[in-house]
Amino acid sequence: MRDIATDRPRYGVNRIHVLLRREGWVVNHKRTERIYREEKLWVRTKKIRRRKLIAIARVAPEKPEFINHIWTMDFVHDQLMDGRKIRCLTLVDKLSREALQIDVNYRLKSADVVQALNLLKLERPLPKIICVDNGSEFTSLILEQWAYFNGVKLHFIPPGKPTDNGHIESFNGKLRDECLNMHEFESLDHAKKEIEKWRLEYNNWRPHRSLGNITPREFARRKIQQGKTELLLHA
Repeated sequence: MRDIATDRPRYGVNRIHVLLRREGWVVNHKRTERIYREEKLWVRTKKIRRRKLIAIARVAPEKPEFINHIWTMDFVHDQLMDGRKIRCLTLVDKLSREALQIDVNYRLKSADVVQALNLLKLERPLPKIICVDNGSEFTSLILEQWAYFNGVKLHFIPPGKPTDNGHIESFNGKLRDECLNMHEFESLDHAKKEIEKWRLEYNNWRPHRSLGNITPREFARRKIQQGKTELLLHA
């Protein structure tokens, strides 16, 4: 219970109980509540200082070793010409820097995140790990259940340390600088069209300095081909 509460500081007793049962612990809810109180693991409801949140111990994120090993995702905000707010859900492969998908809508909730991941599941293998921040869309029970049943580990970066998810932060900066700030979107459809156009250009035409000035798609193809060659050599 301490491990779960440390890794998921916003999880309450009910969710911790579900996770314990999922891991095979035969324990009734009353006993879980009693131990939860004795260990003082309750979720803090009043505002606390940022430095206390940062001090939460967490495991450092792994380094990606192959394509579709680690994905990372986040949200970017913008607005239309009439002032209506829009959100963009961005998903990036951490090794190739390929923009896997950018979902755009007025509101994007946990169910929309799961839907986006299920659509990607039809096109490519799911990753072993997805790096996210502690936003409510990512800490929701629906995403936790999806990750569990699909064999995907959710890695939550420490609050207040966006540099731990630097790949998606860098990508979001490019999206804003090269696309969002360059257009005045007349409608949601217009925003979707221009953002998807930019995503395809980013993957297929834009040279990436950290990849040796080749595109993310080209880098991914080389890595996949290299993996196939290594398999043949060891066959």
